[in-house]
Amino acid sequence: MTEATQTEAQTKDNKPAPKKVVPNAGKNIKIVKDATCTFCGCVCDDMELTVDLDEHRITKAKKACVLGRAWFYEHTVDTRPAVLIDGNEATFKEGVEAAAKILVDAKFPITYGMSDSTCESQRVTVDIMDTINGNIDTTTSVCHGPSGMAFQGVGESTATLGEVKNRADLVIYWGGNPAESHPRHFTRYAVTPKGMYIPNGKKDRTVVLVDVRRTPSTPVADIFMQIKPGKDFEVLWALRALVKGKKIADDIEKQTGVSREVLDDLVERMKNCQFGVLFFGMGLTMTRGRHFNSGALLSLAADLNEFTHFVAKPVRGHGNVTGADNVVSWQTGYPFGVNFNRGYPRFNPGEFTTTDVLSRGEADAAMIIASDPASNFPKAAIEHMKKIPIISLDTKDTVTSSIAKVRFAVSTYGINTGGTVYRMDDVPITLRPAMESTYPGDQEVLEAIRDRVKELLSGKKARVAA
Repeated sequence: MTEATQTEAQTKDNKPAPKKVVPNAGKNIKIVKDATCTFCGCVCDDMELTVDLDEHRITKAKKACVLGRAWFYEHTVDTRPAVLIDGNEATFKEGVEAAAKILVDAKFPITYGMSDSTCESQRVTVDIMDTINGNIDTTTSVCHGPSGMAFQGVGESTATLGEVKNRADLVIYWGGNPAESHPRHFTRYAVTPKGMYIPNGKKDRTVVLVDVRRTPSTPVADIFMQIKPGKDFEVLWALRALVKGKKIADDIEKQTGVSREVLDDLVERMKNCQFGVLFFGMGLTMTRGRHFNSGALLSLAADLNEFTHFVAKPVRGHGNVTGADNVVSWQTGYPFGVNFNRGYPRFNPGEFTTTDVLSRGEADAAMIIASDPASNFPKAAIEHMKKIPIISLDTKDTVTSSIAKVRFAVSTYGINTGGTVYRMDDVPITLRPAMESTYPGDQEVLEAIRDRVKELLSGKKARVAA
């Protein structure tokens, strides 16, 4: 359109003629392909991020779900002090010195969190607590801790999410609501995607949802099995019995809320599928039965392998909670709630898990990494936290950081820092950071604390092993 024609069009409609807009014109833009979202355990690594380097923020996140977009978009320029000691701004060196002295002087120091940090950071944390004979625990102890206990007790028939996508024709969700907690679990891995042997996607799959009530995930299911609250174990054990051809109680429907006909139908579907998968969430692990529930479900999957191929996987919450379990396991032999007080690792949920240690008032110092227990732990645990020196490492201000004696503001893994995280199916993913941060990463802070702790101890343990 010429200038004269444009003026004519503007006069005719009494409105300015539309101008051609060039996307991102005049902006310092960076495109990050195959970026990883570390918001939840799906750890989707197919994002395409548009980063405005001038405004230091992510303006577009292709393929991200609603939770992922919020995760990326909320990270903007931060002006908080990098280090606070007793609420006063301090240097990085002063913060490291204060944190190291707190840990070295404590008789029962504990560390909790780590589920939103890299595996490299988690490894350093284990080293610190081993050095000072401390206690280390992850957020697993308040979510899928019972699953970890069940894995050790009965084993696990497992598979990757890629195998599920390509092969699973029967998908069962038990005690979870992925539509709200893991939106892309349905669309990328287990329900709608077309796979190598599932060419028609959901048309080739049967989806079963087991829960105590209807949720936003229910419409996705072909079969919804509603059970009475707290009766997961009984239903799972009845299914195991039916799979093995054994008798079950005549009043099973009265006990569990599920009729014999529904149970028989599900058993036949499980035994005759080509590839089945049981995904289970905290609706199974954090209710009556806990690790017995997880053990029953894992045993059911094992039983079904006599007839077909069946696997079971927990649907994990935090972006690298699976990595935390793996790192702590390969360093100590146990996934969470590990105590080094005697000079070697001991595992005893209920004794060495953080909620219990704090509620009993045993810990005299705590290092909290990427977690906010002061906002959600039991009252007794929170009250004790207020009485002891806290070291906090987090990307944002939290209730926990507000009561910390030493608070480090750190950068966000996956957005500002690289490293390794584990997807919920134990597949390691390499992070591709989108933009730099003025704050150090968890790993940098923890390595500095570890080095200073070892200098203060001169290579010796903080206490003689009991």
